[in-house]
Amino acid sequence: MLGLIRDDGPRLMYVHGIPGIGKTTLLSSFATAARTGGVTVVGLDCRSIEPTERGFLHSLSRAIGSKARSPSSVAVRLGNLGERVVLTLDTYEVFRFLDVWLREVFLPSLPPNVRVVLCGREPPVADWLVSGRWDRTSLGSLQLQGITDDEAFDLLENMGVDTPAARRINRLAHGNPLALKLAAATVAADPSRDLEIQALPEVIDSLARLYLADVTDPVTRRVLQACSVVRRVTHSVLRAMLPETAPDDAFERLRMLPFATSGRDGLIIHDAVREAISGQIRAMDPNTYRDFKRRAWRQLHVESRSAGIDELWRYTADILYLLDNPVVREAFFPSGGPRFSVQDFRPGDLDAVVSILERHDTEESRLGTLQWLRVHPETFFVVRDQRGEVMGFHSIFEPQKVSPELLAADRMTSGWLGHLQSQPVGNNETVLFLRSLLSAEFGEMPSTVQAASWLEIKRTYMALRPRLRRIYAALRDDAAAAFAPVMTTLGFKPVARLDLGEDYNLAVNDFGPQSVDGWLARLVAAEIGIDASAILDREAHEAVIDGRRVPLTRLELAVFDYLQSHANRAVSRASLLEDVWGYSYTGGSNVVDVVIRSLRKKLGDRAAVIETVSGVGYRVRELTN
Repeated sequence: MLGLIRDDGPRLMYVHGIPGIGKTTLLSSFATAARTGGVTVVGLDCRSIEPTERGFLHSLSRAIGSKARSPSSVAVRLGNLGERVVLTLDTYEVFRFLDVWLREVFLPSLPPNVRVVLCGREPPVADWLVSGRWDRTSLGSLQLQGITDDEAFDLLENMGVDTPAARRINRLAHGNPLALKLAAATVAADPSRDLEIQALPEVIDSLARLYLADVTDPVTRRVLQACSVVRRVTHSVLRAMLPETAPDDAFERLRMLPFATSGRDGLIIHDAVREAISGQIRAMDPNTYRDFKRRAWRQLHVESRSAGIDELWRYTADILYLLDNPVVREAFFPSGGPRFSVQDFRPGDLDAVVSILERHDTEESRLGTLQWLRVHPETFFVVRDQRGEVMGFHSIFEPQKVSPELLAADRMTSGWLGHLQSQPVGNNETVLFLRSLLSAEFGEMPSTVQAASWLEIKRTYMALRPRLRRIYAALRDDAAAAFAPVMTTLGFKPVARLDLGEDYNLAVNDFGPQSVDGWLARLVAAEIGIDASAILDREAHEAVIDGRRVPLTRLELAVFDYLQSHANRAVSRASLLEDVWGYSYTGGSNVVDVVIRSLRKKLGDRAAVIETVSGVGYRVRELTN
C-alpha cells in the first residue's frame, strides 16, 4: 500500500476483504508508516458519517480544521495540508448512498497530491473503470487474504496459546485474525474443546457463539448479549438496557474484549461477532432480545430529540439498526455488493427511457412523463448495470422547485397538489413527488433494479431531513396489490384514484413533524411492540401522550423515568425512595403515593399504565401496540 504515496502510484486504492480479515488494522498500520514518512493522513470512519454529500463534507471539513462546505473548497483545503496527503475512508461498504457522487464528482476534483484509500468488504464495482474518470493506472485494488502461518503462530503465541493448539486453531481460522482471536479465547476458556473445521464464512459465527457459551461471568455475558443488538455502545444506552449494572464497569468489560474497538462515538463490537450473538439471542431467547431493543429504543429516541444536526445521523443509524424489517433495513444498510448504480439522466439515455415507457406505461401517463423529461430532465435518474446499460429510471422532485404550470397541467401531480393544498405542511417543511419509477424488465413491479432506485430515493430522504415531511407516489392496480403489505407497513395512505388509461392509486407517506427520523423511530417502535404515541421527553420534562405534551415536575419525571427503566417489573416504595429521593431522605413513604396519584391524573386515559402491586409498590407496563 505504501506505493500509493509515490509520485507514480495510483490515485486511489480500494482495499477489500471479508469480515475479520484485518482491513482496519492494515489501514492503521499504513497510516502510521505514512505519517512517519512525512505524509499527512486524514482518516474517516464511514459508520459515523451521515451518508449524504452534506454529511460527508461536514465530517471531512471538521477533520481538516476547515469551515468550507462546497466540494471544490474542501478539496482545495485538503490538498493544502501537505506535500502529500492521503484520505482514508474505513467501513466503506456502508457508504453505498454516496458511491456515485464520490466516484464522479468529489474524488476527481482532488488535487494531484491527494491520494485516497477506500476500505470495505466489497470489491469496487465495474463502474469505477467504465466511468471514464478512472483506469487501471489510477485505481488500485487490494484484496486481503489471511495472514501467513508464521504470523498466525506469532499472534497466537502472544495470546498464550501453545504450539499444538496453535496449529489446530490456524487450520480452523484460515489465517483470519478475528477468527484466530476468537478461537484462542475459546480454547483458553476450555482447553479440551474440539473445534470443528468448517468453511471460513461459518467459522466466525460458530466461534462467536462458542465464545459466548464459555463466558462464565454472568455480568459480562449479560452485557455482551445486550450490546449485540445495538450498533454502537455508549454509557447511556448501557444504563438503559442494564439498569441494575454499573455502566462504567460494563463499559470496561466490553472494552477489554478482543473484538471491541473504541471510537469517538462509543464502543463498536465487530460486526461479525455482534451479528452471530444477536442471532443466537433472537432464536434462543426472543423475549430478552426484544426487551433489550425496547430499552435501547427508548433511550435513543429521547437522545435523538435533542441531537444537533451534526449528531443526528448517528442516532438515525442507531435506531435503524434496531429494525429487523428487511424492506427498510436493506434500503438503508444494503447487504451484498451493488449490481447497479443510479446516475443523473444524460441526453444519450433518452431512447432507453422511451423504450421502457413504451413497454410498461399507458399512453397518457407516458406523454406526461416525457413532458416532464423535456422540461425538467434534472429530475430524472437512470439505473445502469455494470456495462453502463440503462435498466430503469425514476423521476423525483420537490414541487416548489419545478414549473407550477406543469404541476397544474399534469393530472398526476395536480392530484397530489390538491391533497397538499387541503392538508398543507409547515413553512419550513418540504415534500417530494415521485412521478415515475420503472424498470426495463418488470415495469412497476418489484425488482432489483427498482431496489436500486429506492436506495437513491432513501439518500434523498436523508439529504432533506429534517425538513422532509412527506413523499407522494403513484402505482397502478397490479403494482399496488403487490406492494400493499410493504406500503402499509411504511405508512403510505391513499390520496385518490386516477384514470390515466389504467387506474392509478395516488398515495402519500407523511413522516410527521420529526421528519424521517421520527418515521423510522415509529417503524422500529411498532416492530418491537412499543407504543410510540406515549413517551417520556426527559429534556423537556414532559410526557408525550397521543401527541399531547404534559409537563412534569422534577419528582414526577424522576419517578416515571425510574419505573419505565424497570418496565414490567414490580418496584418497591423503598427502592423508589432510595434511588429517586436518595439515601438522605428521612420522610415517610407516602410521598411516593402522592407523586403516583399526580402522575396518573396527568396521564389521563393512559393512567392505567402505572399499576399498583399490592404489598410491594408499583409497576409500569410496557406500552405496547
